[in-house]
Amino acid sequence: MSIWADWMSDTLRSEQCAPISVLDKEDDVTERIQWEAIRWPEDMAPSRCPIHFTNELEVAASPETIWSLLVDPKAWPSFYPGVEHVQLLDGHQSLRLGTRFETNLAGQDVSASVPELEPRTRIAWSGYPKVSEESRAYHAWIITPTPNGCHLWTEETMRGPFWIELAKKAPDGFWRTHEKLLEALAKVATEREGSRASG
Repeated sequence: MSIWADWMSDTLRSEQCAPISVLDKEDDVTERIQWEAIRWPEDMAPSRCPIHFTNELEVAASPETIWSLLVDPKAWPSFYPGVEHVQLLDGHQSLRLGTRFETNLAGQDVSASVPELEPRTRIAWSGYPKVSEESRAYHAWIITPTPNGCHLWTEETMRGPFWIELAKKAPDGFWRTHEKLLEALAKVATEREGSRASG
């Protein structure tokens, strides 16, 4: 696993990329690595944010199952650490491009929206805690099919006083939370596929 975190660094990388597995024209199972960049908003690029971390995991579940969980607000409490509710504000039943929503993260009520979405491939949400609107976060996901399921890559940047104070108290806290997030998401996804297979 290739994972790292940058905390309060003056030398943040200007761009981080996620590995994409590609099968050749003959559908050979040999994987080749390409690099797919997160599409950062200019003000939330890693080079402009004091907090930046990535996590990744190979999951024995299809991209479709992972996607169905990520865009379903009712499913979030089953895998997202600390989330008790997700309220969509635009009358949508699931996350769509542009959807605004409210939830609770890091013990705070958070307002967020979906600025990027490509079905079953990538999604990102951007938001801020209501107690500190100047404290922004941008959380992106890339889902890549693999012969045994999919590869999950998630990457987040944060800026502003609220997030910085939390990071000072627990420098690896956000990264560890996302490790738990990926593990829980993988568990729920594989259980869901298992129940469908036996149903």
